[in-house]
Amino acid sequence: AMGKTTNSLLSSGEMALEGRVDVEALRTLHTTAMKEFDLPQRTQDEVMCLLDECEDMLNGVRLIQELSPKSLDQLVSYGERCSVRIMAARLNQIGVPAQAFDAWDVGVFTDENYGDAKLLPTTIDTIRDKFMSRIDPNVVAVVTGFIGHNRKNKITTLGRGGSDLTATAIGAALKVDEIQVWKDVDGILTADPRLVENAVPVSHVSYDEASELAYFGAQVLHPIAMQPALKADIPVRVKNSYNPSAPGTVIDKVGNPDRMVTAITCKKKITLMDIHSLQMLGAYGFLGAVFGDFEKHKLSVDVLASSEVSISVTLDKKQPEADIELLCEDLKQIAEVELHTGRAILTLIADVGRSSDVLATVFRSFSAHGIKVEMMSQGASKVNISFIVKEDQIDDAILK
Repeated sequence: AMGKTTNSLLSSGEMALEGRVDVEALRTLHTTAMKEFDLPQRTQDEVMCLLDECEDMLNGVRLIQELSPKSLDQLVSYGERCSVRIMAARLNQIGVPAQAFDAWDVGVFTDENYGDAKLLPTTIDTIRDKFMSRIDPNVVAVVTGFIGHNRKNKITTLGRGGSDLTATAIGAALKVDEIQVWKDVDGILTADPRLVENAVPVSHVSYDEASELAYFGAQVLHPIAMQPALKADIPVRVKNSYNPSAPGTVIDKVGNPDRMVTAITCKKKITLMDIHSLQMLGAYGFLGAVFGDFEKHKLSVDVLASSEVSISVTLDKKQPEADIELLCEDLKQIAEVELHTGRAILTLIADVGRSSDVLATVFRSFSAHGIKVEMMSQGASKVNISFIVKEDQIDDAILK
């Protein structure tokens, strides 16, 4: 969607619940763009028709005083649906044959989970069939990202990484040579540029490395969005809209096996939980009981380290404090529980096959700068090594 359109639509929904309906800012944004490029009247009429429909919907919200997840998904869809029509018209204007499509018109179908819908298992095949039967291969298809239809033909949104997921699903269905995702950075960087001034783009990473980077804080490509490309073995290139000449980062199955450390990332506002068995149960009984309580309270962990009678795990800021307190009460039946707040996870995306060299370098640096590691874990993915440190030391840990 254009500019801050999605945020504006969400704000409009909140205003409608308060009894006010106003989409004039959205009309102005889209009208200005269309007039700037002198787009044909037909395109202007289509966009205005969608915004009229949006206004009618908001009036309905105002009257019934309810904005359900289903209605919210329809509301935020208007931004994408307007922008593809403007983009297709502009491409035609400069001599590139193009046609706008809503995602469901090209086969993007989802489950019923409004706000965080998942693609149906048949979606890739449906997309392929739609492109083969309905879409001229000589025309550029401009497709809405982020949205789809469920089995009842109601609009759904795909949640985090939804637009990228739309792109990779279409790319996988059509077996393209490369999928390009355009962001506002020169690809995946070696570290957060807000903290590390000399962070540079990484030319090549594996899907596993990219997934770990995303999970532990790098806001470039959501792991779910990479799944269709991974299954189809199609490389994804992350490019910069503001610097199109930059080569970007290629994500594929191989990455760069010659590199010892690919990148450094971190996750702040972490709680470290130490759980020590009271009953000296065998690992089988103790671990089973502990994770049974985690499942009961629907809490997930970021990093884990365990022995036969103790477990250390980390919980991020998204986990509700009330649920953590209830979990601790249950765990105290079988264990001593200690909570340590104000922690951070430092993750190295590295060649774990060379972990001895990596760890020797890391702990030499930590020792020299007085940085205490409270826990560490080597990921099952074989591409990450994570360290838990106090949050007030995380910047030094990265920079030193």
